[in-house]
Amino acid sequence: MQYISTRGKAPALSFEDTMLTGLARDGGLYLPETIPTLAPDEIAALAGVTYEEIALRVMRPFVGDAFPDPEFRAIIARAYRGFDHPARAPLKQLGPNHFLLELFHGPTLAFKDFAMQLIGQLFQAALQRRGERVTIVGATSGDTGSAAIEAFRGLDNVDVFILFPEGRVSEVQRRQMTTPAEDNVHAIALKGDFDDCQAAVKDLFADFDFRDEVRLAAVNSINWARVLAQVVYYFSSAVSLGAPHRDVSFTVPTGNFGDIFAGFIAKQMGLPVADLVIATNQNDILHRTLVSGDHVKQGVTPSISPSMDIQVSSNFERALYYAYGRDSHAVAHEMQALKSEGGFTVSQGALDFLRDTFRSGRASEAETTATIRGVHAATGETLCPHSAVGVKVAEESLGAAPMITLATAHPAKFPDAVEAATGARPPLPNRMADLYDRPERVTPVDNDLSALQTLIRERIAP
Repeated sequence: MQYISTRGKAPALSFEDTMLTGLARDGGLYLPETIPTLAPDEIAALAGVTYEEIALRVMRPFVGDAFPDPEFRAIIARAYRGFDHPARAPLKQLGPNHFLLELFHGPTLAFKDFAMQLIGQLFQAALQRRGERVTIVGATSGDTGSAAIEAFRGLDNVDVFILFPEGRVSEVQRRQMTTPAEDNVHAIALKGDFDDCQAAVKDLFADFDFRDEVRLAAVNSINWARVLAQVVYYFSSAVSLGAPHRDVSFTVPTGNFGDIFAGFIAKQMGLPVADLVIATNQNDILHRTLVSGDHVKQGVTPSISPSMDIQVSSNFERALYYAYGRDSHAVAHEMQALKSEGGFTVSQGALDFLRDTFRSGRASEAETTATIRGVHAATGETLCPHSAVGVKVAEESLGAAPMITLATAHPAKFPDAVEAATGARPPLPNRMADLYDRPERVTPVDNDLSALQTLIRERIAP
């Protein structure tokens, strides 16, 4: 299995090299040259097996010979042994034909754990075999950072630098990043918003001399291995509701487009997906794009669902690659326009593809709060604000196929918003009960490339 860049000017790489590289040297994102498929009988055979076994069977065609089956199986087992629920990603029924996929039973209480715990184990195995060390730099709007730090803390072959927008993540999210004591993890509070953090990471990767000097690697959702790990729970949940013998729909609260793009890959692999519904908060560039065809930044407005406060949805580039018929030149042109002009108009043919592939909706702040309150009163289920955005949009999109809404984070990660909606403050799990008492380590940094480079050089282990 070889991987190619969406912008067409970087060399094709193996799975392992793609994982360790993250962002292609031409600025593009890696995708498999071809998407392997699973036959209906192979999908049906996933019913009743463990989540770990489903992960092995779904991801194996993409991994190739990078990790032999016994090693890959052991890596998967280590990745998910720290999850609190034996099903890993359990389904809960919210109402007629509407189900919630709980993705918050991992170590940091967010869906990012499914990918990050796996990628941490994959990195460690690959780097130990190669005798190499890398410097991971990532940007986060909240959950990716804590999941990355949790996955890589204390590992021998990795230094981790996570940039988060100062003052724009929840207190729980911040403390999950700033309280680990291991010397190889570094929480960086960047003065700006998430898009500034994401742009800084891309600028670091674009400086090839620096990139090679410190051996930069990326674990944001731009890393293909992150997307691949998230494909698994589309299969596990769909099979639980009768796939491949009937269609299933999904609604995904998303800001950076990685989670719903994983659903797109699952559908291309043969999973019978009726609808893929994009759910956005008030920072609704993805919804506006599908409605109007104009993909134009309008600035980020802070919300009670901060992990979705994004205007530059990196993984949307992967969807555009398919929408433009794999025309890497067209994708590179649109990405340059987004960077230099703040946006672009999607061609009619590409827009038709996107509208045929995805549906979309948005939730205002008031609608998000009302959904948390309404679902809690009707079912006793407590939703985090991001999951509430998904539920609100899903309720407007119900059809004949069962609808699965992805619940992306534990409500205790956003206690203020939940308490404001329900009157009850959700408690952290017992294993995290002392989070507010742990000492923090955080470094504030201006939005300046040279300052970031200096900091990284000073901190990395010799």
